[in-house]
Formats: sequence, C-alpha cells, structure tokens
Amino acid sequence: MTGSGRPSPPVAAVRPHGVRSPHGTRSDEYYWLRNDTREDREVLAYLEAENAYKDARLAHVAPLQEKLYAEIIGRLKQDDSSVPSRKRGFWHYSRYETGREYPVYARRAGSMDAPEQVMLDGNALAEGRDFYEIGALEVAPDDRLLAWAEDTVGRRQYVLRFRDLATGELLPDCIANVEAMVAWTADSASVLYVEKDPQTLLGWRVRRHVLGTDPADDPLLYEQEDLSYYTGVEATKDERYLLIVSEGTLSTEVRFADAADPALAFRVFLPRERGHEYDVEHLDGRWIIRSNWQAPNFRLLEAARGAEGDRGSWRELVAHRNDAFIHGFDVFREFLAVEERSEGLRKVRIRRWDGSADFHLAADEPACTLYLGTNAEIDTPLLRYLYTSLTTPPTTWDYDVTTGRRSFLKREPVLGDFDPAHYATDHVWATARDGTRVPVSLVWRRGTPRDGTAPLLQYAYGSYGISLDPEFSVTRLSLLDRGFVYAIAHVRGGQELGRRWYDDGRLLAKRNSFTDFIDVTRFLVAEGYGDPGRVFGRGGSAGGLLVAAVANIAPQDYRGLLAHVPFVDVVTTMLDETIPLTANEYDEWGDPARREFYEYMLSYSPYDNVRAQDYPALYVSTGLWDSQVQYWEPAKWVARLRARKTDASPLLLRTTLEAGHGGKSGRFERYREIAEEWTFLLDQAGIRD
Repeated sequence: MTGSGRPSPPVAAVRPHGVRSPHGTRSDEYYWLRNDTREDREVLAYLEAENAYKDARLAHVAPLQEKLYAEIIGRLKQDDSSVPSRKRGFWHYSRYETGREYPVYARRAGSMDAPEQVMLDGNALAEGRDFYEIGALEVAPDDRLLAWAEDTVGRRQYVLRFRDLATGELLPDCIANVEAMVAWTADSASVLYVEKDPQTLLGWRVRRHVLGTDPADDPLLYEQEDLSYYTGVEATKDERYLLIVSEGTLSTEVRFADAADPALAFRVFLPRERGHEYDVEHLDGRWIIRSNWQAPNFRLLEAARGAEGDRGSWRELVAHRNDAFIHGFDVFREFLAVEERSEGLRKVRIRRWDGSADFHLAADEPACTLYLGTNAEIDTPLLRYLYTSLTTPPTTWDYDVTTGRRSFLKREPVLGDFDPAHYATDHVWATARDGTRVPVSLVWRRGTPRDGTAPLLQYAYGSYGISLDPEFSVTRLSLLDRGFVYAIAHVRGGQELGRRWYDDGRLLAKRNSFTDFIDVTRFLVAEGYGDPGRVFGRGGSAGGLLVAAVANIAPQDYRGLLAHVPFVDVVTTMLDETIPLTANEYDEWGDPARREFYEYMLSYSPYDNVRAQDYPALYVSTGLWDSQVQYWEPAKWVARLRARKTDASPLLLRTTLEAGHGGKSGRFERYREIAEEWTFLLDQAGIRD
C-alpha cells in the first residue's frame, strides 16, 4: 500500500535490451515481457499482478460495475433469434436461449413452419472451455454436409470440422491451424481451405481436402510467396466458381476455377499490379467487377467470360465519382445493389440492369447507416438491407425492387424503458489545423446540457481504410443515460470521404489521424458539447495506437483514455517479420528498413515517446493470446508509463488470460469487460451511480 492507503502498483524489472535496426540500436528495458509461448512464470506473474492491482483500484466502484453489467444485459432479449434468410429452399437462422452464452445455428426446410434442424449448438461445443468461437459456417451445395471453423484459444488459429446434417454425425475429418473460411466444390465432396503459417499466423497455402481422406495428404493448390498479402477462398454467389483471393493494402489478385471441374484448374483473373484493387462476382456468364483502375473511389464494370485479363474490353456499369466511394456491391438477376459512401455516410443504391431505375434507399436521420444484409439468392426481387443510427437499433427490411415497397422484418429488441425519441443525434464538421473538414457523428440523451458541462467520450479508429459508421450500441445507453455526450471522430485514415481520406492518414501522413482527433475534441469543447475537465477518448487496436499517441501529444486535453488492445510499439514490431501481420503492414505504416519511414514511425510510436510528463487516467486492456497485437506491447507501454509519468492519475492494465484480440467469448462475458471500462470512465467523471 502507498502512504495514501491506495494499493501499490506492480513495478516491472528493468533489463535493458538492444533492439537492432539498419539505422541503429534502441534500448528497450521491458523487452523481457515478450514470451512467445505464453508460459514464462515471471511474465505471467507480472500480468496477474497488474490484474490484481486493477481490481484493487476499482474496488470502491465494484457495486457500480455490477449495476452497469446488470443494466446492459437487462436490455437484451435473451431468447432472441436472427431474421431467417433463404438459400436453396432452406431458411437459415441463429438463435439464443435464455441464460446461454453461445448461439444455436439452425434451419428449416421449405418454410418457417417446418420442424427445426439444429446444425450447430455453440453451447454444447463450448462446454468446459474458457474460450470458444465459431469463425465460419458453410453448408455444402447438396445441403447434406456442414463445414465450420472453431477457435478454442482466441489466437485465431481455427480448426476445420465437418458434420453430416442428415444424421447429425460428427465426421472424423479435422484440420488444424487454418483461416476462418472454407469453400465447397460443386460435388459437395471436398473443400478449399487456407493453411496458416504457424509462426506468423498468415494464411499462405490453399489446400483441397476430400472428405474421408487424411488431411496430411491434402494437395497444395496455391502458395502465397509474398508475405505482404492476405489469402482467402470463397465461392461466387451463383456457386459457379471458386475463388482464391490475394489481397495486399494496395493491390489484389484473384484466381478462379469452375467449382464443378474435378481438376480445379485455377486461372488468374487479372495479375496483381501495385495500386490496382478489385473484387469480382459472377452472374449469367459475365463477371461484375469492383475496381479502382483509373478510379480512386472505385467503379463497377463487367467483363465477358474469357475476357477477364483484357481490361480494355471491360464495360463500365457504375462510373467513378469524386464525391462517392463504392464500398461494396451485390448481384441479382434483375438488378445491382451498391453500397457507397458520400458525405461520410454509408448508403444503399439500386440500379436495374435495364437502366429503368437508379436510386438510393431513403434515410430517415441526419447521421445513419444503411448496409446490405444477407442476400443469398439471385432470383428474387427482394433486397435485404439494414438500417441503424446512433439512436435507432439495427432494423432489417426487405425492399421489393419490382413494386417499390419495403417490408419491416425486425428491429433488434432493447428491453426496459428504451425509446429512441429520448435521444438526439447530429452530424457536424470540425476544422482541423490544416483546414481540412472532419466529419463527426454525435449522440446524447435529450435534456443533456449543451453548455460545456457534460462529460464527453470521443471514439475513433483511423487506419486501414476502415470507416466508422454511426451505429446503435446497447451498451452506450448506460453512458448516455448518465449525461455523457458520445462522439465518433471520422478521422483521416478511414475511407468515410473516399480513398483520399485514407491516403491522408497512412504512411508519412499518419500524424493526421492523431491531430484530427485532437482538433475534433477541441472543436466539440468549444461548441459546448463537452466539459473541458471531463473529456475522454477511446480506441482499440490501431485506434488504440491513436489514443496512445494522443496521450503523448496532448495529454492536457483529456481526463482519461481507454486503449483497447493498443498497437503501441510500432517500430519494434514493424522490424520483426516473425510477429504475425508485420509483413502485411508495410503499405500501411511503412517499411522501417527505409530511414524515412523508420524515423517517421519513431516520431509517433507511443512506446518510444513516453516521457516525464503528466498523463490522463489510463485504462489499457489486452488478451494474452492476441494474434493481431501481441500482449507484450500494451504490457511494456504500461510498465514504461509507470516509470516515467509524473502524475498520480490511475494507470490500469487488464490482461484477459484466456482470450485474444476480441476479448472473452460468449454473449454475456464480453459485457462484463465493457461494464468495467464504463465504470472506470464514470468514476473519473465523478459519476458513481
């Protein structure tokens, strides 16, 4: 205990270690916290001590944490189910049973009045395990067999398993260390899967498994030699072709084979070319292609079968626009559905093949999100889509392209006294220091003062071109109902405003993501959205990098920061290709073998820029088995912060010892983690009820 009666924080041993690079050697006194096997007792003891310290520092608000947890799960309809979707005459859906942690996957033949057939019961499969996740679920074309991928550790090293749906029998075939994806051949006798490199965890080899044979003999169909690419397998929507997709940050290469060809003779659709990204679908003897060839914000084209590699013969379907980014698309016999972004918001556009109609589905609020739902069938006039906003729970609709009518199917239930009318949302623009206008989505409970006295929580991500949409959150209500204003800062590094928005937030422009976040905060405070003494920031993974960098750059602007699985040791990680994902990241962060990138990354890397100054209160979380951001990055960052910071604000580290990047598995367990984070925020905001 300290003199103040507070528990004493753990102190990590200092053991200088030289981290070499082509540009010199840096000293890392906490490098010893890296243990690739996760078995070192000294390392585990330190992480457990940090967990115990976190618990002790939050003990005085433990009743609030329990109250928040009960509040959150009390809003959930426990015996809930998804909206059924039809494929090959079967209605597929998932459902939860009261008090159970995992979904049950089921189907009914012909209609929803038919007897239910349970395909997988996640609760039975997870029994006796600390972690369980189903990462892929694919029914064979003959509708008799099921393939699924499961993770029992949290490391995203999945095991592929099979079941005979006619008998319920679990087949003996079992393939370990694969990606969470699988594609069936047309005869339902074999599957394509992606084998992972056991060290880097990159999917690199595509193999074919014939059911009933030894997986050790599975033939190799493709090997990815360039480690800056991810590899995946899938089937086209019409199930005519199987695809092997190689994707880097800046380029794509697709291979295709007839799913009915016993030899599976794969051909390259279009060879990879730096700067050209594309994805494909097949319909009625032609390919539909989303491509950024001569179109930074993408356009849609079509190519005749046999003309895949003749880009000059491709015909444009939807033209490029400077003010709209094509996010994705889906194909139907009579029409094309397009997801696009304009003015920072995600929308759905419908275009009939005969050109008789081209329009957007209507939106009802200034800050909302529309996106395509599960549309497994091609021969239907119905488009399944979802609508949500910061105040509206996800709502599923079917739109009939023939009649123009839409049918309400389901709004995700929120139990208790929730009423969307009790909350207000807005979409505003903040001006960054270089004059760039940054979109911001906001939500608050009506009656919350706009006079600069409300606590403010600001969230952002800003990497990999991933856009944040204004979507509903049942957990967020606990903050809004206690007077918080919640803001999403759509900072550069995402693609809310198109490809340029992404390019302006990566590589040697990465600092724009951090300064955008800070400038949005200052704008919101100046506009009366938040109390300058009670402003909080939150981000996870690459968003955790963002808030960690902000902690070094502008600590005075924040009362507290939440950094979830944060990527904070940028330079050391990017120098080590044995760490999962490193080689894939060079086009995002830069190759530190080149001095300009090395020095730029070093200038903002949160771990390298911890210094003797006051910091905000910090709540940091990680998972021991994290495959995306290794646990030792946040652990080392917290250790260095403890040694160097000059304030007495709380610094807490939570390591989930039985999970990875996504936290605990199970429907309810993850809400305990969120309740703890909200408790930390409320405590720092002076709200303890």
